[in-house]
Amino acid sequence: MSTGPDIHRPLPRLAITSGDPAGVGPELVARLAASPLAADLVAVSDAGLLERAARRCGITLKLETDNGQPRNLRAAGSLRLVEVPLRVEETPGRLDPRNAFHVLNTLAQAADGCIAGAFDGVVTAPVQKSVINDAGEPFTGHTELFAQRAGCNVVMMLASPELRVALATTHLPLANVPAAITHESLTRTLRIVHAELIAKFGITAPRIAVLGLNPHAGEAGHLGHEEIDTIIPALDALRGEGMRLLGPLPADTAFVPAMRTRYDAVLAMYHDQALPVLKSEAFDRTVNITLGLPFVRTSVDHGTALDLAGTGRADASSMFAAAEMALQLATQRPHT
Repeated sequence: MSTGPDIHRPLPRLAITSGDPAGVGPELVARLAASPLAADLVAVSDAGLLERAARRCGITLKLETDNGQPRNLRAAGSLRLVEVPLRVEETPGRLDPRNAFHVLNTLAQAADGCIAGAFDGVVTAPVQKSVINDAGEPFTGHTELFAQRAGCNVVMMLASPELRVALATTHLPLANVPAAITHESLTRTLRIVHAELIAKFGITAPRIAVLGLNPHAGEAGHLGHEEIDTIIPALDALRGEGMRLLGPLPADTAFVPAMRTRYDAVLAMYHDQALPVLKSEAFDRTVNITLGLPFVRTSVDHGTALDLAGTGRADASSMFAAAEMALQLATQRPHT
């Protein structure tokens, strides 16, 4: 974790949303505030919510209203605040639709602050989609809300220190995946991944491995035609633009050590095609990143953990990893 800032330069400003009030998010925010991360942390949340969470974790929290002014140092436990009041006080572990607007408002304010340049990035704690929907608010996830707010197309990527995996489709029933993979969608997705590997990860000539949809990448049409009809033509066209693309590769051998040396990121065709590999080897170090936004957005890679909420025992490793990744991406410069 970054602990040695340049005291002569302002710290990067990261907005931190606390997720669902009934989940572990507020406790994760308190633990992040207590860490030595070299960033100006600005919680977009409710003061009482964070103070109660901090007490459960045995943390002394130093909350102050955010005035937008840069600062060069942050003491452990110090946390600036953009106040977004709860409608009702939370009960840890018990979802309450009355606080759904609070959750949506924290996300909207964080996104709008990033777009306006008030923050260098946003780190999000987990939300519970179902309780927001129960409140009558249409909500499919952080990624979609931020994309709508910024008016752009986005791609979901999950990354650990050893592996980066982007998704051509996200939360779809498996039966709906083939129809969702089109020449247009693949082209759009790969252009976003390529551009963001350059802009945010500082990789000047990205190498992207693209997985096939079918077993053995279709086995020359014997196990499916999506590779021949859609994936290969899209890759060939993008290679003509200068992109360095491998594939389509069979998913069952794409992650062996010898193959990993040949690419900087993988594009998987569907959610469970590649994420089990990533999560099985680096669950507590995996970060959800939204590519294509005009700002940095990272998130923990787990849910609200309602069974742990209120106990003060939630593992904050993924929150630390998400904040560290946001800090790195916000300050990244291209390199060869």
